[in-house]
Amino acid sequence: MEVARVTSRRATCLRRAVGCVLLDKDGFILSTGYNGVASGVEHCNKQVPVFGPGGERNGLTPDYMTTPHECPGARAPSGTQLDGCHAIHAEQNALLRCPDVRLIHTAFVTASPCMTCTKLLMNTACQRIIFDQPYPHNDAQLLWESMGREWSQFHG
Repeated sequence: MEVARVTSRRATCLRRAVGCVLLDKDGFILSTGYNGVASGVEHCNKQVPVFGPGGERNGLTPDYMTTPHECPGARAPSGTQLDGCHAIHAEQNALLRCPDVRLIHTAFVTASPCMTCTKLLMNTACQRIIFDQPYPHNDAQLLWESMGREWSQFHG
């Protein structure tokens, strides 16, 4: 789980920083992922200084910092306006980098997966999802467990 937590620090989303680590049956890391916008797109959390008149030329301290590249869902409460968020989820990025999804046994994620990510993981050999913090939904867990697979919160 600590690797997932460290990976989450690379997230470029203003709403939430999530990390995911996919392991094989022997506990070896197959891939990692974090949430953020697509490659080549300005990050939502990129801060830009705003200066008063003449401030930038004179090397003054900026008046404030702004995030001009926020997506429409960047400031929405957790679990809302999901279509307005432009971030690709940590699990999705980890799956894109995984050399062979048939080798995945366990997914360690800093937040329990959403329904879409759960369905993507269901279409791999993954048997266990272990998460740090619960995300406000239960349908994904019910679907995952209906396949006889493990869904559990990390305690350790």
